[in-house]
Amino acid sequence: MDTSLAIAEVHLTPILIADPPLLNTQGVHQPYTPRLIVEVVTRGGVTGVGETYGDGEYLALARPLADSVMGLPVTDVNRLFSLAEAAECAAAGERGESGEAGEAGPGPAAADVAAGGLRGVRNAAKLRLSVVSAFEVACLDALGKTLGLPVHTLLGGKVRDRVEYSAYLFYRWAAHPARPAPEVPEDDWGAALDPSGIVDQARRFADAYGFRSFKLKGGVFPPDEEIAAVRALAAAFPGQPLRLDPNGAWSVETSLRVARELRDVLEYLEDPASGTDRMAEVAAGRARTGLPLATNMCVTTFPEIREAFARDAVQVVLSDHHYWGGLRNTRELAAICRTFGVGLSMHSNTHLGISLAAMTHVAATVPNLDYACDTHYPWQTEDVITRRHAFEDGCLTVPDAPGLGVELDRPALAALHRRWLDDDGTLRERDDAAAMRLADPTWTTPAVPRW
Repeated sequence: MDTSLAIAEVHLTPILIADPPLLNTQGVHQPYTPRLIVEVVTRGGVTGVGETYGDGEYLALARPLADSVMGLPVTDVNRLFSLAEAAECAAAGERGESGEAGEAGPGPAAADVAAGGLRGVRNAAKLRLSVVSAFEVACLDALGKTLGLPVHTLLGGKVRDRVEYSAYLFYRWAAHPARPAPEVPEDDWGAALDPSGIVDQARRFADAYGFRSFKLKGGVFPPDEEIAAVRALAAAFPGQPLRLDPNGAWSVETSLRVARELRDVLEYLEDPASGTDRMAEVAAGRARTGLPLATNMCVTTFPEIREAFARDAVQVVLSDHHYWGGLRNTRELAAICRTFGVGLSMHSNTHLGISLAAMTHVAATVPNLDYACDTHYPWQTEDVITRRHAFEDGCLTVPDAPGLGVELDRPALAALHRRWLDDDGTLRERDDAAAMRLADPTWTTPAVPRW
């Protein structure tokens, strides 16, 4: 082994980044959201970077894994999974907990959604994969920089030079509810609470970034209001791809009604109902609606694939390298989808430039990328890289620079970490319901189905 490839240092930097007041079925985004930046430094002096969620449960897994990977070659990314499981078991033992790290535990029911990010049902294994993903990306970045090769080459080579992304539309307030320091971030987007507001938002996205497809985050207002918004988009952007995602907020009956009413304008309907059982019931009505169903909630790990595909519960899977344990696992997911004739796109959560670079590299290597990828990136005004990604005609050019092709902006990283250090703890865990209670003290997370 080339000892210069061994990991000599690992730096974990939790940060808080500004987030607009975007609405979803569980509440509203907080003024700041947590992210975790992972740096691995090789003995040869090369630094690779990765990014993932920054809530406390992710940090609790990242810290023992950081200790475990010392001396590991950045080429040996397969060992990250076993090291993460062993580190988690050891940490649980120190806390006096029982059970294996790989067990899901009781957790929420299959039809439930997790608070704070609508990431589907969460358990120990899923959390571990989200942490491993950041370490894997950092290792691949370091390896690519060492060899002078872009990450997409390490993944087998790109099959496209540009990756198309979709505008991510949200119902939103003009400003966050008033709260104490840190100072609440502001922007000039204004409110979008009706069809005309959503169309105005879409026009701005199209003018500024060239996006040619549009996804609306639904589950906020009664379905008829969101149907009207989609219809308004279809009138304003005739023939352009549209999607609607209510994050599992609807009953099977409501899902089927909306699918029937919008089947002529939507390219797919994403997670209208929660859980594989309900999605399968909605899918059973496709003969009447003809509308494909997509998910990033009921199929987020390999064990969940079998039932969903066998029951034809979904026709499109929205991959996410954070959920699936990294870029190589994302390629494995793509191969499975290709085998079963299931469409593939890419999910997005509130992410920065490191994750967007990783998304672009892996998307460039997947032959069956059937739809434009989601991205929150235009909503994020802060970043930890020196040069922001620039969309052209709704696409990103796949970088050919070594590694991910991004460079850390260390002053920006330090400032965002200082914000995390200065926080009293209320913003270190994403909680959309808590943010909503600042405007409506009676708000509770709605049970599903909401409508």
